[in-house]
Amino acid sequence: MQEHNLTKVAILGRPNVGKSSLFNRLARQRDAITSDVSGTTRDIKKRLVTISGNREFEVIDTGGIDYSSELFSKVADFSLKAADMADVIIYMVDGKTLPDEKDRELFYKLQQLGKPLALVVNKIDNDKEEERYWEFLEFGADATFPMSVSHNRYFNDFYAWLEQYIPAAEEKEPLELTEDEVNPFEEIVRDINSTTEEADNKISVAIIGRVNTGKSSLLNALLGEERSVVSDVAGTTIDPIDETIEHNDYEITFVDTAGIRKRSKIVGIEKYALGRTEAMLEKADIALLIIDATVGVTELDERVAGLIEKFRLGALIVINKWDIRGEKTYEEAVDDIRDELKFLHYAPLITISAKTGMRVNKILDQITAIYERYKQRIPTSKLNDVLREAMQRHHVPSYNGALVKIKFATQYETKPPKIALITNRPDGLHFSYKRYLANYIRSKFDFEGVPLDIVARKRGERFEEE
Repeated sequence: MQEHNLTKVAILGRPNVGKSSLFNRLARQRDAITSDVSGTTRDIKKRLVTISGNREFEVIDTGGIDYSSELFSKVADFSLKAADMADVIIYMVDGKTLPDEKDRELFYKLQQLGKPLALVVNKIDNDKEEERYWEFLEFGADATFPMSVSHNRYFNDFYAWLEQYIPAAEEKEPLELTEDEVNPFEEIVRDINSTTEEADNKISVAIIGRVNTGKSSLLNALLGEERSVVSDVAGTTIDPIDETIEHNDYEITFVDTAGIRKRSKIVGIEKYALGRTEAMLEKADIALLIIDATVGVTELDERVAGLIEKFRLGALIVINKWDIRGEKTYEEAVDDIRDELKFLHYAPLITISAKTGMRVNKILDQITAIYERYKQRIPTSKLNDVLREAMQRHHVPSYNGALVKIKFATQYETKPPKIALITNRPDGLHFSYKRYLANYIRSKFDFEGVPLDIVARKRGERFEEE
């Protein structure tokens, strides 16, 4: 299909409603992204994207429509010109606010173009907030969709509507990997010239562990001053406390979470604190798991560590109180922890004393290094070179006598890295072989401190978050 024949889909709306996030979400589907198209202005970005395997279109991200200044007015004019050029228009509004008169005026202006037009009510992050969506039905749009782009919610109806206007391409034979082939899937690169994109330099770090393991003392040592109450009484910290510092051009935000007790002891305000802790972990990038060197890993430590696995966070295991640990050697301590926390095999360890400050300064460098790996994207060509090597060493096992073929691999998400294996029989790819591939990929690329998700998919299947 030639570029000039592609259906053009423009995303419009006022500033800060989530247009770029939707644009990136569509681009990150990565089931058949063919190329990048240079934008006509710094405030308009374009990508060629395929959904449902064979429906290719050009998505256009426009600048926010705002006539409050001369500069913003020019951006708004470009956005409306993009609507004139488009075949399908998506108008986005902020679902956390009440319907606005300016939004109505702009929407009615777009309706007059007589093109397929959807009203997307963004930031509907949970079922309770869905009630606000009904207030936007008064716009009278032919298609109105509640959505949470950041949480990847309510997309199915929107995709079904969009697919009506994207013609299916002719079926092509799936590409098989050979030594001489260049994989057709190219890495998505963010438009560094875009004024709407922010540098990815903000890290959210959760400090978690049992009560009285020294979380607050560690926070104070990292910050270099008393920011959190420290005492020998277990459970002093009730509410999480956010503190932000700068390190190596990163903004690192620490959350000193409430200590987690056994469930039988969680009552009243501590039960509330546990809920807050889990809510915070949902938004975190990296977790510092604090282990008391004088006690070692307990059953409760394993449960706390399980939260890292649950939320797929980058991880650093911090063994605190190392200065008073007793007779245990470093090798013995590490072996015990690795044995008890096998599911965090990817997490590096560091021994410290929050009280004396021993090796605390090394934690900040570890955090930024882990985050670099947490957000890294492996070029598809390099990933498939490694996949070939792995399959040559150990062939893919058959499934009930049927041949299972992995056609190629592509990384479709970061934070954490997520890799899809495109295969003829997704259900027939045994978990042990996926684990083997994950370990082999780790041996070739640096994913220390980072979980690595590998899923099997058929060609053309959407890679949505699971």
